[in-house]
Amino acid sequence: MSVVWTGFTDYLHDFLFGIYPYICMGVFVIGSLIRFDCDQYTWRSGSSQMLRARQLRWGSNLFHYSILFLFFGHFFGLLTPHWAYGWAIAPADKQLVAVTAGGIAGAVCFVGLSLLLHRRLYDARIRRTSTYADTFILVLLSVQLSLGLVTLPFSLARISHTE
Repeated sequence: MSVVWTGFTDYLHDFLFGIYPYICMGVFVIGSLIRFDCDQYTWRSGSSQMLRARQLRWGSNLFHYSILFLFFGHFFGLLTPHWAYGWAIAPADKQLVAVTAGGIAGAVCFVGLSLLLHRRLYDARIRRTSTYADTFILVLLSVQLSLGLVTLPFSLARISHTE
């Protein structure tokens, strides 16, 4: 029984971390190209800048700069081979820097996203001009960001056990 279970978990691991990401990337690229070809004018969020610009400026800047930092941090952190940084920093130290910098950027991103979501939900004029999709995307991003922030204590615990 344990041989079958081990084989299944090995297959599941290989599928989830070796095959599935490429399926997702393919769907993302092909779907984006098809959507751009068929409905390119639907790639927008309704502008509400004229209705209330101050909260938008803070929320938008905090969100966009920190989400770019998080994106490139994940991109380079996950794709940089050990030989490229191993001579300068230990893997546990690299992980600690990544968790710390990512945690700070994630918190800043959460503040910016909360300002944008609050603006969409609680300002009557902006709520009337917003579509369901505008609000749904902000809620979805909030859930994804929260799930990422929840993993930080587990990552820190794992780092402290490996040292």
